[in-house]
Amino acid sequence: MSPDLDPRPPRSRNTSPESDWDAIRVWTDDKYMSFDVQPIGRNITPASSMFSVPIGDITMTHFRYGVEVDLQNFDPDAGNVLVLTTLQGWTRHAAGTRHETELTVGETFVADCSRVDYRLAAAADHLQLNLTIPHRLLSDLALQWWGRVPDERLWSHRCAIGGPKSPWLALLTYATRTASVAPAAVATGRIGRNLQEMILAQLLDEWSHSAGVDLTDSPTIAAPGYVRTAVQYIEDHAKDLPTVADTAQAAGISARALNGAFNKYLGTSPRAYLIERRLQGVYRALTAGAPSVSSVAREWGYVNMGVFAAAYRRRFGENPSETMARGRNC
Repeated sequence: MSPDLDPRPPRSRNTSPESDWDAIRVWTDDKYMSFDVQPIGRNITPASSMFSVPIGDITMTHFRYGVEVDLQNFDPDAGNVLVLTTLQGWTRHAAGTRHETELTVGETFVADCSRVDYRLAAAADHLQLNLTIPHRLLSDLALQWWGRVPDERLWSHRCAIGGPKSPWLALLTYATRTASVAPAAVATGRIGRNLQEMILAQLLDEWSHSAGVDLTDSPTIAAPGYVRTAVQYIEDHAKDLPTVADTAQAAGISARALNGAFNKYLGTSPRAYLIERRLQGVYRALTAGAPSVSSVAREWGYVNMGVFAAAYRRRFGENPSETMARGRNC
């Protein structure tokens, strides 16, 4: 029996399937990352169902192609971890050149596409609940909770977690049910932040257990204090648009060293980290009932509204005005 993991509001459950490969590719590039998809057979027309909802900075998708497919060449520069739960049919996950893991209903596979090659095949009747998680979120939580970031033994480990009656599946059930009735609440604010942290913590716990990595033990890489100083400086001064040089000076290191440390410990660059903080600041303000999009954008340092709106749509999948309208209706 398929677990009840459907984040779609009832009104969104009867939409017509998408049959245009180009439209599906645009959607998946936005919600996941760029990758190659190959249908199994010739002249195959998909019957894809696509739904997405943010949980804080995590993207949750309820998705199927409607045909048998083979996926590969996931973009490592996107910096994302894929957490894929099979709801129907089978999925086959390549964990190296010789080993494949086939999952059935209720099982989850984890792969950090920023660190390892990954390949996925799925049956024609597959249905999945997928989480796209920026690598930096997991690094940030580990840094916050344990004062250190796991080394490559964790990030390079691809594995199955959860399964029927597992705590992981129970947490996904709670998350999807909450998203289906209160999508705005899980997207932002305290509920979204708390639910995001619960998901990240449970994932790190099960993933590290599978990898044989003790997150409390010394073999993990302790992040230097200057990384934490730089992160806090960006958090405190994001509206002032600090440069990499400003942040490096505040942390007491060179700009080159700062860039290297961010990539090593947080899986992103100082500039990308600042951009994310600014966009998140705008998002929070719009959902809290801001007077106008332009006033909030200016507050967070955006001068060119066209550039701002494009960046916002790429990040959140909707226009700033749509976020503001939803926040006012809550």
